[in-house]
Amino acid sequence: MAVQDIAGGARDRTGAPAPGRAGKPTRVLMVVENLPVPFDRRVWQEARTLREAGFEVSVICPKGKGQTASREQVEGIEIYRHPLPLEAKGLLGFLLEYGAALFFQTWLAWRIFLGRGFDVIHAANPPDLIFLVAAQFRPFGVKFIFDHHDLMPELWFQKFKRRGAGHTAMLWMERATFALAHAVVSTNQSYRQIAIERGRKRPDQVFIVRSGPDLTRFKPVAPDPAIRAKARHIVGYVGIMGSQDGVDELIHAIGHFVKDLGRTDAHFLLVGDGPERPELEALTRRLGLEGFVTFTGYLRGEELARALSSIDVGVCPDPDNPYTSKCTMNKVMEYMALGKPLVQFDLVEGRRSALHAAVYARNGDLLDFARCIASLLDDEEMRAEKGAYGLERVRRELQWANEVPQLLAAYASLGHAPPRPVREAVPA
Repeated sequence: MAVQDIAGGARDRTGAPAPGRAGKPTRVLMVVENLPVPFDRRVWQEARTLREAGFEVSVICPKGKGQTASREQVEGIEIYRHPLPLEAKGLLGFLLEYGAALFFQTWLAWRIFLGRGFDVIHAANPPDLIFLVAAQFRPFGVKFIFDHHDLMPELWFQKFKRRGAGHTAMLWMERATFALAHAVVSTNQSYRQIAIERGRKRPDQVFIVRSGPDLTRFKPVAPDPAIRAKARHIVGYVGIMGSQDGVDELIHAIGHFVKDLGRTDAHFLLVGDGPERPELEALTRRLGLEGFVTFTGYLRGEELARALSSIDVGVCPDPDNPYTSKCTMNKVMEYMALGKPLVQFDLVEGRRSALHAAVYARNGDLLDFARCIASLLDDEEMRAEKGAYGLERVRRELQWANEVPQLLAAYASLGHAPPRPVREAVPA
């Protein structure tokens, strides 16, 4: 295995230079099926970082979220997009989506390999099927980095509430992915432990790279007057609207806020989209909350920053279960990066991210969640203190620039050290 020397070059354990392409830059193929790029913030930050470090980067991803070009170059990164038949919902939906994605990923990977070429495949789950693409190129010396975004066995159980053959298949695919991977990039400490224990990876093969926001791009901006005019206080949610994300519970908590606590001084801004959005809008109408809730759909870039800069409090309604308790929620760090305090349930990784920037509701208690929102809205000093603490924590520890060394260390461990340095973290 290659190790990085002080000068930044990769050497094997004998001290000799690690194998490469005669000084030519490492070529990386990133594969993601969950979201398109640049919309997928984590994958795009990784791609930009690798490009800035001197690697040649190509990305395979689906079309969607306004990203419809089959091929384009953005910031020096070649992007290849493929269609998907639908957004998965139910067992048949998963089979159709993942089967189509695997076909297009294989076809595009061979097209890129025979054209631009690549030395490393960097695959982000879900699903844990992309190892089938990576395995085809292992005989040609291509290394495989597994970017572990989701716990698929736990996610499967949360979606279908049963184990059985589907859950067993998820465990098998996860084991196969770990077994094939030369290095694993984990989003947090819980995922790293799973890679070591369940995935049987050596500790020196697993690198924690959190999904912190890029503070050079994600900054507070002036609030939107139209949003601020909706009520005295604005409470915001940003994220996917799937069956496991707790947005239905948030709407019930809003019902408690309005009907049980008698509060009419706040408006709830729900930013995002997903397969459950129609049902969530219908639930909002059934509970008579239309006047208190706005669904914006997906927002990105300046529009997203403007919406989140308009809120007083952020919410993370993900319920406590074996899946969510181990997940790092991007929304938590995004609220913090904008100086916004938040309310969430007391989840293991949620608390590790936010620490004192959040108020923690009792797990499963939606009325308590509503009360926590009310307590933050009623205490301007507490909001200011928690918001300032969260922003400082992101600047000092959680921002993307602080994660870059670990990402590049994963590549260096495979003999692909970056040929040039990348920018330093924003000073705290």
